[in-house]
Amino acid sequence: MKSADIRQAFLDYFARQEHAVVPSSSLVPANDPTLLFTNAGMNQFKDVFLGREKRDYTRATSSQRCVRAGGKHNDLENVGYTARHHTFFEMLGNFSFGDYFKREAIRFAWEFLTVDMKLPPERLWVTVHISDDEAADIWLKEMGVSAERFSRLDEDNFWQMGDTGPCGPCSEIFYDHGADVPGGPPGSEGDDLDRYIEIWNLVFMQYDRQPDGELVPLPKPSVDTGMGLERIAAVMQGVHSNYEIDLFQALLKAAAKATGTRDLEEKSLRVIADHIRSASFLICDGVIPSNEGRGYVLRRIIRRALRHGHKLGCEKPFFHTLVGALVEQMGEAYPELRAQQARIEKALLAEEEQFGRTLAQGMKVLEQAVSGLEGTVIPGDVVFTLYDTHGFPPDLTADVAREKGLSIDSAGFEAAMEAQRQRARGADAFANDYNDRLQIDSETAFSGYELLDDDASIVALYREGEPVQTLNAGDDGLVVLDRTPFYAESGGQVGDTGLLTAGDNRFRVADTRKRQQAYVHHGKLEQGSLSVGDTVAARVDTRRRRAVMRNHSATHLMHAALRQVLGEHVGQKGSLVGPDYLRFDFSHGESVSAEQIAEIEQLVNEQILANSPVTTELMDIDAARAAGAMALFGEKYDDQVRVLTMGEAAFSKELCGGTHVARTGDIGLFKVTAEGASSAGVRRIEAVTGEQALAAVRRLSDTVSRVAALVKAAPDQAAARVEQMVGRTRELEKEIERLKQKLASGSGNDLSSQVNEIGGVKVIATQLDGADAKTLRTAVDSLKDKLGSAVVLLAAVDGDKISLVAGVTDDLSGQYPAGDLVRHVASALGGKGGGRADMAQGGGSDLQALPAALARVADWIAARQG
Repeated sequence: MKSADIRQAFLDYFARQEHAVVPSSSLVPANDPTLLFTNAGMNQFKDVFLGREKRDYTRATSSQRCVRAGGKHNDLENVGYTARHHTFFEMLGNFSFGDYFKREAIRFAWEFLTVDMKLPPERLWVTVHISDDEAADIWLKEMGVSAERFSRLDEDNFWQMGDTGPCGPCSEIFYDHGADVPGGPPGSEGDDLDRYIEIWNLVFMQYDRQPDGELVPLPKPSVDTGMGLERIAAVMQGVHSNYEIDLFQALLKAAAKATGTRDLEEKSLRVIADHIRSASFLICDGVIPSNEGRGYVLRRIIRRALRHGHKLGCEKPFFHTLVGALVEQMGEAYPELRAQQARIEKALLAEEEQFGRTLAQGMKVLEQAVSGLEGTVIPGDVVFTLYDTHGFPPDLTADVAREKGLSIDSAGFEAAMEAQRQRARGADAFANDYNDRLQIDSETAFSGYELLDDDASIVALYREGEPVQTLNAGDDGLVVLDRTPFYAESGGQVGDTGLLTAGDNRFRVADTRKRQQAYVHHGKLEQGSLSVGDTVAARVDTRRRRAVMRNHSATHLMHAALRQVLGEHVGQKGSLVGPDYLRFDFSHGESVSAEQIAEIEQLVNEQILANSPVTTELMDIDAARAAGAMALFGEKYDDQVRVLTMGEAAFSKELCGGTHVARTGDIGLFKVTAEGASSAGVRRIEAVTGEQALAAVRRLSDTVSRVAALVKAAPDQAAARVEQMVGRTRELEKEIERLKQKLASGSGNDLSSQVNEIGGVKVIATQLDGADAKTLRTAVDSLKDKLGSAVVLLAAVDGDKISLVAGVTDDLSGQYPAGDLVRHVASALGGKGGGRADMAQGGGSDLQALPAALARVADWIAARQG
């Protein structure tokens, strides 16, 4: 039974049991900053289990893609060396949210394994928690499991989400591979060997652990189960190692072909086959290789695979070629993988090319360190130098060490890393803004979607971070209101500015930020005084806010245009929306061409010209996503979200809490002003709208007019005229270069008459007027060829700088090294120099000392003749 068939059979079985079949969530956890990657099937249902989120079903099933390669759940070190560890795996799961409990969960599991999968009951072993008599009775008395194949365990069979919160006992199902495989049953000596393999874990969430440790029964007990697809596939296909299942065999063969390897038992092939899955799916889900966070883990995975390819003798890029084989195996279950195949291949190839430039050097340094090693531990400072200087990840160093029977000093490496962090903190140290430490209990109602001018009451005042009752003229302070039209900085949009007034009392708002549920107005009291309880008129700087709104709405249109032009892999990686310009960072692996930028501008301005209304709707998060609204992975959204739609045919639909124009035509005009790299795999576009866009167009028009006047052409002919002049300039530059070469050659002939013989050595030391460094080198080579055996030093003056070039024929370079000669002369000129024994160059700035310095070359030669 193929892996794909097992996956489908599992989902079909639970669909028949009235479970909603839920698609796999992204490997980048949404709304859960505690997780680096999705590592279990229950991750996407966490808020449902906690009661924070309600869905329109109480039973669910899924095949969830998971990664364990960083953070608490990290299997990276073991991958390739064991039968069942992977960085990427699929978790089959069924879930009950206060619906069925132990009896049904146990029946479903046993029925699926013994009836649908036709596994013999005598090959299955069941465990429960020592306290769970209820589950034990269901297994033994109702399901008829033999007491001889049943265990009660303690810590291993109790699950909890954290130190407090939902928790409960587990029940695990193991498969017995047979007496010919070493190992004992669960709970016995040798249970960590390979005979009995856990294939399914049923978690019964029935308690809420209190801070004092008390277990309080949950009002709606729930079920969370997980069965590894790779493990059950190994069982169903009669093999012992996960790498022997059909899915991995196809990838192993593809990896062997790509690396030119014949032995499919090579552990390096296992590493490569595993890592192409995790790397490809992570890129598919928007992660890009980088030096921090998730991107760093992805880079480690890719580089570990490349290092194993290098170990197999494959030094050319190969890893990206395996994506096709992966798509063939998993593209039907995960169509997003097939849709993004080209982008994944391009991202992997770029990383391969980059790492290829550092791998060879890192391996050379590592081999040198190992060759001189005393003992069996590679020092931490060596591991750190490899990482910090050569980009060689410590896990790769650990891999190489393991293959050589060595280990690495992990503690020493971490100490070196911490020392570097401390240095970085010292270099970047700055005083913390006391405002960031404020804890404010008040809540502010935001009226700024509808109003730019509103009346409000002061509920709190702060000066220098401390609460006060009154602010007086000249005080810098913070004002908290019960309601405000001022937008607080959020989602990339800057905070509003404006005025708070009460009669003649005036507070100038320089920024607005949010602290907890309060909107905090930062600024200065320009006149009078304000006290807690006063009523003020809150007036936003309307001109500035409207400029911000134009830029924010244009950002949404541009995001949609980027996805149309560049592809659906484009995702927001950061933004800044201010009154003067907008900045947008997005995932994309290469520069955006001028033609693509023009197309993006065209699409955005078409939507602006359409002048369609901008609409917002409040709806729950699931309905918003179902309606096609884009959301940011990792962003935490409230139960009710604002869905912003703009443009014809819903050109852009995103979740956004910012402020926007009423109609797209209010943006006026959109113009891209800059495009470049922000970080590895992330591009940055800056653009302007409205008045700023008109000003940018005017500046461009003025520039074109000035250029046209300079080249004496009409504005629409200026570009052609400039191209013509540039071509002519290049021809003239080439002609100048030819003349310089001719001058150097001729100078060589002329200078040969200036040869002095010192102790039988031909020496020329003179100044060559009108030459640059390249011309000097050519002249020196010409003189060496003409004289056959000589020491030559030529100098040239350009403004206040002196260039020196020394050349020595091979027969004399040992006694009169050119590097030593040029250093000697340059030092007399207040400069420096150096180079090889046969050719060197340098310079100086003391023009008056040049004649004497050249004259002393003869003394330097004579001194060496001793």
